[in-house]
Amino acid sequence: MLIVQKFGGTSVGNLDRIANVAKRVSESKKAGNDVVVVVSAMSGETNKLVGYAEHFSSNPSKAEMDMLLSSGERVTASLLSIALNEMGHSSVAMTGRKAGIITDTSHTKARIKKINPELMNSEIKDGKIIVVAGFQGVNSQGDITTLGRGGSDLSAVAIAGAIGADLCEIYTDVSGIYTTDPRIEPKAKKLNNISYDEMLELASLGAKVLQNRSVEMAKKLNVNLVTRTSFSYEEGTLITKEENIMEAPLVSGIALDKNQARISLMGVKDKPGIASDIFNKLAKAEVNIDVIIQNTAHDGTTNIDFTVPVSDLSEAKLVVDLFVENGDIKDDSYNEKICKVSVVGVGMKSHAGVAARAFSTMAEENININMISTSEIKVSMVIDEKYAELAVRSLHNAYELDK
Repeated sequence: MLIVQKFGGTSVGNLDRIANVAKRVSESKKAGNDVVVVVSAMSGETNKLVGYAEHFSSNPSKAEMDMLLSSGERVTASLLSIALNEMGHSSVAMTGRKAGIITDTSHTKARIKKINPELMNSEIKDGKIIVVAGFQGVNSQGDITTLGRGGSDLSAVAIAGAIGADLCEIYTDVSGIYTTDPRIEPKAKKLNNISYDEMLELASLGAKVLQNRSVEMAKKLNVNLVTRTSFSYEEGTLITKEENIMEAPLVSGIALDKNQARISLMGVKDKPGIASDIFNKLAKAEVNIDVIIQNTAHDGTTNIDFTVPVSDLSEAKLVVDLFVENGDIKDDSYNEKICKVSVVGVGMKSHAGVAARAFSTMAEENININMISTSEIKVSMVIDEKYAELAVRSLHNAYELDK
């Protein structure tokens, strides 16, 4: 098999852990696999480098930050390759540039445009273990770029797609994908497999194991992903096409997102295009809108409620204030004491009553649902934050996810 293995910051957090990773990679090679390894910077290294930069400037150039921050992954890649060579393997470390990762020109949050895998394929053919510095690439001008949050996962998935790997293993400090957060519900069970679409919903709804950009890329490139822990040999969770899963469960998981704020606009003028104008200006301010409810008041005006990430709230307020000043909105209010709890599962497509069971469960616990959003494989409910953990446990029990 041709396998891409990605090890995150905690997995390579110190020299002993890098030695442990070298042992894992060696075992995979000795089992007859061709292996390409993608590594993150050692945990804490990126923050240390950011601190160095801030010593000299409160607003350093993004291009210089890319040059600086990309060094963390190069250190890890070199050390792991040295360790593997010392164990008797033939290993070579590569920067993103050498691995052929070409990005757009956006510094600190670049997107991968293509990968030229010729050099990697040649080294694989020669039996070498390749260790690639993740999180980085090079733009058409030859400048170093970095891929933003979750960038090493993206590097691994993109490389797996480019070289036609049979599997891409993402090693973290978590043993797989669970039916919900085990810290909230100790009876949460680890899933053997999950579809790309379910994982995308869970990732976007607050599950932190994988970032949705890497799952989106895996789906697009048809890469089989496994997420597992580097601290034991426990089996992980396979993320794959829905048709590769023999028996899709009715519900796969319950997600909780506390990073939500509700914005209420009262007395919005009832005139054509006003809602479009409001949401277009929010979009230009890069405010991410989630759940939206609109209803008509008795005086002919409109009330609009919607949710945004807490991190976008200040930008949203600036936009809303302009409409209030112009008299297009009579009043506004904001509530950060909310959360969104979601039921996710591809089995919903072919089974009725999933949403009804969620609403009944909330009613039985006397939890008021403020807003509802649904898709083909998801039911999301906005509720008061104080009921967050009770809601998760109750829904987990209602769908018998511990069975």
